Parts: sequence; structure tokens; C-alpha cells
Amino acid sequence: MLGIILTGHGSFATGLYEAVVQIMGKQAQFTAINFPDGMSSEVLEQQLTDALKKCDKGDGVIFFTDILGGSPFRLSAMLSYQFNNVEVISGTNLPVLLEMLLQRDVLDAESFRLRALDIAKSSITSLWDENCKKTIDKKEYSDGI
Repeated sequence: MLGIILTGHGSFATGLYEAVVQIMGKQAQFTAINFPDGMSSEVLEQQLTDALKKCDKGDGVIFFTDILGGSPFRLSAMLSYQFNNVEVISGTNLPVLLEMLLQRDVLDAESFRLRALDIAKSSITSLWDENCKKTIDKKEYSDGI
């Protein structure tokens, strides 16, 4: 099973972590590392390194980060070059995280990354767009086609 490490600015990581636990319950090899205001990059790097060693049971680890280019992303990326089977995904949201937690037993790190990006593309929508889909679906069926 792939390990999962959430990281991001402020309480981003623990906020998502708590939401996952509320919805799915506690998960093995799953942790959150915040980067609060005032924390040094050196401290964050050490915490991420410790989490990586704790979460990796041989199949690899996926870092889920908040924003591309931020310190949590950059330090996770640096670690991905130092360890095998480590992937870094940026722009994390709850729908992607939930779906991928369900798939981490059956995918390797690279396949996991590719699947997560596919899911991310469809996880952002709006009420208007969803209502339009329903209207289109109803019209197709009402015409008997």
C-alpha cells in the first residue's frame, strides 16, 4: 500500500486530514504535516522526512501538497529525488484525496499519480454546470432517443 503525506500552508494539511477521518475513518500510512506561519523550511523538511520514513512500508509514498512552487511542494519534490517510489501531487482537494485513498492498494506510485490527475480534472465543477448536465440528460431521454 502506498503511504500518503498531506502537506501545505497553515492548517491546510490537518484540515483535509480531519475531513478524511470524519468521512472514511482512520487510515493506515496516512499523515498530515502543516507549514504554519513562522515555521522554518528546515523544520518542515525534517518533519516531511520523518513522515516519509514512517509512511513508506516498501511500496512508495505520495505527497499531496497545496500549491505548486510553495515550500511544502518544493521540499516534497526535493525528497522525491532522494527516495525511490515517491510522487508529488499539487493542487490537492478533498474529492481527489478521498478517491485516491481508496485506490492506493492496487496502484503503483506512477499509476497512482496519473489516476489522481485524471480525477482532479473532473472533481472541479459548478452547480450551473451540473444542472446543465441534468437538463441535457433529461432532454435526451424525453425524446425517446
